[in-house]
Amino acid sequence: MAEKDVAEKILESYNDVFSDIVNVLLFDGKEVVAADELEDQAPRAYYKSDGKIREIERDVAKRWKKGNIRVACIGMENQTQADPDMPLRIMGYDGAEYRAQLLKNNAAESRYPVVTLVLYFGYEKHWDQPISLKECLEIPPEFDRFVNDYKINLFEIAYLTREQVERFQSDFRIVADYFVQKREKGDYIPDSQEIRHVQETLQLLSVMTRDHRFEEAYNDDKEGGLRNMCDVLDRVESKGRREGLQEGRREGRREGEMKKAREMACSLFKMGVPVEKIAAAAQVSIDEVKQWVAPGKNTAR
Repeated sequence: MAEKDVAEKILESYNDVFSDIVNVLLFDGKEVVAADELEDQAPRAYYKSDGKIREIERDVAKRWKKGNIRVACIGMENQTQADPDMPLRIMGYDGAEYRAQLLKNNAAESRYPVVTLVLYFGYEKHWDQPISLKECLEIPPEFDRFVNDYKINLFEIAYLTREQVERFQSDFRIVADYFVQKREKGDYIPDSQEIRHVQETLQLLSVMTRDHRFEEAYNDDKEGGLRNMCDVLDRVESKGRREGLQEGRREGRREGEMKKAREMACSLFKMGVPVEKIAAAAQVSIDEVKQWVAPGKNTAR
């Protein structure tokens, strides 16, 4: 589980990818957030409960700065399944960041907004769980107007339009294109876009699709020849063919060994050797020997 959590965060932790996702999903591709304006923020926050210090951890979080002025904190959460408690989780992450601002010694320091993007990678169906705090709660009608709502910024990657996918400039375009194609056609046809962060892109695809052939393709790439998804799929298919041939050879050897065992069993049976001894010699069950020496008959020797 820890390796999965790390793998799904690494690609988005690159500033070029992070800013690209933000600019496309929030600003329709306009470059509002520049990669060099981002700085890493510790994804962990701490709180006290039951007398103990506990921690909550975002997937990825960065601070957006203009010079020395902190403009915003931006977080990202990856989901492969719809989570009914997502509004509560996001509210907790954002609240922890606001709490940290409140506790700073310099009260004159400007406060800045916290924005969290929820990236949903499911492609078999739409997100079907609450997207706001009120949807998670059982609220008496009399209380409803006094309860503040809190909505999540949900983006269903597989349901992006083709125009949105084309706006991505980073490796995330490959990821988005994969999920959109899988949702639309049930298949994936790669293009020649060069992958900048090869290992991290393939790790994210492996985690989100549960298809480990992507990561295995990178691990098998001893010469660094993977430049795009065409190369990756060629490597995956080549490995599949090799494994198929190897399995075919193993199956052929097993069939040859079994044929010899059957021939030996029939010869021993004709010589009057009991089936129990034949089974022990052939290392098979007694019932299997009976089928060999007298198919369809109940051999009682």
